[in-house]
Amino acid sequence: MAEKLFSNEDREIIISAIKQAELKTSGEIQVHIESKVRGDLMDRAAEVFEMLKMFQTKDRNGVLFYLAVEDHKFAILGDGGINAVVPKNFWEEIKETMLGYFKKGEFTEGLKTGIKMAGDQLQAHFPYNESTDINELPDEISFGE
Repeated sequence: MAEKLFSNEDREIIISAIKQAELKTSGEIQVHIESKVRGDLMDRAAEVFEMLKMFQTKDRNGVLFYLAVEDHKFAILGDGGINAVVPKNFWEEIKETMLGYFKKGEFTEGLKTGIKMAGDQLQAHFPYNESTDINELPDEISFGE
């Protein structure tokens, strides 16, 4: 069901935003979309984070954008390496910016903007190193029920 909410063009825009952000950083960004959240939002985002093995990045610098579209809920979850260095309100700033787009039904643009904002911050703390960086996680969007 969640897969049907994003056209192939929307998916390409989101994946392109992930690839562009990751060109500047060793950080890893993933997007997971479900129709409804099962249980607590942050608990579910943490389950997905683990399911996608995002904790396995070398610098613990993975970021998950989790959306439960029918429930109108979303979360951004950063791994320990990122949370140790970004400002306290960093994720809230991104969420507020994304929410402005989501309220207008512009989910693709909201995700694209949030991914860019996260990528810029990741670049500041985890710059890309051409000789050592590899793409540790897939850039494809994952979907749940």
